[in-house]
Amino acid sequence: MSGPRASRARFPGYGISEDAEGLLPWSWAEERLGASRNYWIVTASSERGPHAMPVWGLWHEGGLVFSSGASSRKARNLAADSRVVVHLESGDEVVIVEGDAVQIEPTEQLLVEYAAKYQPVDAEIGRWYFVRPRRVYAFREPDYPQSATRFDW
Repeated sequence: MSGPRASRARFPGYGISEDAEGLLPWSWAEERLGASRNYWIVTASSERGPHAMPVWGLWHEGGLVFSSGASSRKARNLAADSRVVVHLESGDEVVIVEGDAVQIEPTEQLLVEYAAKYQPVDAEIGRWYFVRPRRVYAFREPDYPQSATRFDW
């Protein structure tokens, strides 16, 4: 997957400049995605609307890998609509991923990485997903709105 194109995030009414001064580099967002312990996953269904839940995951090969019980609300929602939003825990160093979740079979390497981060790991937990980003928003609260950045693929 090629790297994203950075541009100014558009949040009308927040005084965000049009110029590129202060844009965050992709490495800043990717570093936080890799270091995070918990990721908030937001899915939706037409019957029950939005659903947010924290999960463990890995930033792996340009996307987020996480698992979920096969009969969980997340899994049921993703079976009907693969669109997902991922948000890290911090409101001070914000990274929000919009993308699509694809069900995958975890490789041995992925399970080793996952186990190194979250001892122990149960590969039979249910379904595993890879979230491929379409758009990512990133900013730092102390220098917002100057740091408000959007990354598109």
